Amino acid sequence: MKKKIISMLLVSAMAMTLIVGCGNNGADEKKSKGDEKTLEVWVAPLDDDTVNNWKPLLKDWEKENDCTVNVKVVPWDSYEETYTTALNSGEGPDVGYMYNEMFPSYIDSGAVVDMSEYVTDEDKEEYKYLENGYMMDGQYGWPLVTGVPFVLYYNEDILADLGETAPETWEDFVRICKAATKDTDGDGKIDQYGYATGMSTSDVGAMQVLNAYYYSALWQNGGQVYKDDLKSVAFADEAGTEALTWIKELTQYMNPDFMSQSWSEAFANVFGEGKAAFGVYRSSQTDETMFAETYPDLKWDYVTSLKNVDYGTFGATDCLTLMSAADDKDLAMDFIKYVTGAEFMKQYHAKCPGAALTVSEPYVGDEKMERIYTEDIDKWHGLQAGPCGVDILTQLSADFQGVMTEEMTVEEALKEAEDYANGLLDDYWADKE
Repeated sequence: MKKKIISMLLVSAMAMTLIVGCGNNGADEKKSKGDEKTLEVWVAPLDDDTVNNWKPLLKDWEKENDCTVNVKVVPWDSYEETYTTALNSGEGPDVGYMYNEMFPSYIDSGAVVDMSEYVTDEDKEEYKYLENGYMMDGQYGWPLVTGVPFVLYYNEDILADLGETAPETWEDFVRICKAATKDTDGDGKIDQYGYATGMSTSDVGAMQVLNAYYYSALWQNGGQVYKDDLKSVAFADEAGTEALTWIKELTQYMNPDFMSQSWSEAFANVFGEGKAAFGVYRSSQTDETMFAETYPDLKWDYVTSLKNVDYGTFGATDCLTLMSAADDKDLAMDFIKYVTGAEFMKQYHAKCPGAALTVSEPYVGDEKMERIYTEDIDKWHGLQAGPCGVDILTQLSADFQGVMTEEMTVEEALKEAEDYANGLLDDYWADKE
């Protein structure tokens, strides 16, 4: 997700490279061991200090494999550009890290390897989200960061005052939003809202507004971005039109400055301050702990997903990938399985909580958030990976915002986004014939 929307933090303005050796670290040691195997690994900023959080956890694997791992952390603001530039010059990594929107072009160019031959029956049993890395007829991704879906938080006090309980359906949600939007102090101005919303993308990227608000409505109404054959888009069909219309109609219950705040700002400034019944936020296993500090007076709970036709909300499915340029693909694949396995992740998630990737790894985090990964695990998922994804979704985001600002009707916006997308896909598939 170019994002991001994961609870990942930008911690550097430049890519950082770490040489994790089997004794002392640094370039001098690497030069003195010219015959030692090396593995180039590129990842995004996975936390506030990815390098030092990974460094001690790699020592055993390096020693066992007589291999030095060079971990390069690439900042989000130049992420895909860094990959494209490096691969065009033949200087890419052995193991990469990609979000779903990135994959199609790299699959198409042959830059990434289908890892299907490395998937064992034991892997299928052990890795909980392995199927999320299966796309375009191959196992091109091996999930590393998954979960932390956008969920719907609600103010327990506001709902109690209205005589309501947690919503389950679209109908419930709209009814509560309508009742919650009112003047509470008698000055004639609305000061409490149904839905704390922020749709500005100026500081967070075009995809954010889709991740936070659009995909959930589309999926809950039975829609999807692409048709199953990936040759055209589906978001402008009846289900997609109804979903976008539903979101547009919700604007009457939103804070009036929803176009000038990002989703995270609106959550903090409106929902966090007790001024709205509902707010959307990218969940974390530690929300109960963090919210107790950040919003000490707020009584809250959450609904992982509403339901209309179906359930659905956006969760990360960022993956490690085996690059075609890797000299020793068996070694690179062994590394991928190691860092996504229980031994490594138990230690890493103790420092930086995240979704357990394997059945052998226990849940780490606040008890209140655990049901996202147990009883609600089928209510969230990632995006379809399809051709021209970044361009298609960037245009869709722009047209979505056009609807929210009333510059376009729902029909006009979806027609423009559909025509643009299908034109790209027609050209893409024509080149395959």
